[in-house]
Parts: sequence; structure tokens; C-alpha cells
Amino acid sequence: MTRVRYTSKDIDLIARMMRAEAEGEGQLGMLMVGNVIVNRAAADCLDFRDVRTIRDVIFQVQGGNYSFEAVQKGNLFYNPAREVERELARRVVKNWRQHPSKYALWYFNPYAPCPPTWYGQPFAGQYKQHCYYEPQANTCESAYR
Repeated sequence: MTRVRYTSKDIDLIARMMRAEAEGEGQLGMLMVGNVIVNRAAADCLDFRDVRTIRDVIFQVQGGNYSFEAVQKGNLFYNPAREVERELARRVVKNWRQHPSKYALWYFNPYAPCPPTWYGQPFAGQYKQHCYYEPQANTCESAYR
């Protein structure tokens, strides 16, 4: 069973994004970033109401910028996906979920302590340098499926 529909190209996109955003945090950190990507594709609320595919999530523009810094800056995201990250991406689409990214729709690296909210959304927890944020209660039921 999968949480979202996907193609092999989607697996490559998730794999490239996980590596670009969290390679320094090991496989668990990359899985958590991948989980946020899948959560956004599965959620039908807030900033992600019209985002239905993995490609939509990866290339979403908000406020004139890509949602993911790695797309904007072109760092590791533009390198080919490696098999180890592809395997992690397959795990994520097949329902891998773990706290603090389990229901998170946002993450970022503040280079400081994690703030208690991020654009009004509550802090779910931290893994290494990334802070994860879930939707406020009763604002996005689809994020919790």
C-alpha cells in the first residue's frame, strides 16, 4: 500500500531532494525529509490544497520562491539520484513515517534553536539540525491519514 501515487521519475525526484536537503543527517534524516514531501502530496489543505503529485510538491512556488531551497540554489538536487536514496524514497512512499516528521508538512534548518512555531504552525520536534512542524489542530485532517 502506498500513501501517494508515484512513478519512477517521482522516486528520483524524492531521492534527489532527500540527498540535497539532508545527506549530512544520514539515512534517517533523509527519510524524514522524504516523509514531509509525501505528506505534502497527501495533504489537501493549507499551502498544499492544489499540490497533488510529487512533482507538484518538489517544484511548488510560494511567495515567488521554490518551497525547497535545494531547487532554488541548485546544489545536490541537480545531481543524478543514487540507488541508496531511491530505496529510501521507495520506503517513504510505501508508508514509512516516524516522529518528528510523521505528520509534518514543514521543516527547516534555523542554524539556532527551533522556534516554537513556524508561520503559525506548531513545532513537532527536531532531528539533528532540522526542525519539523505539523499543522495546527483542526486545520488539516488529511495530514493525519
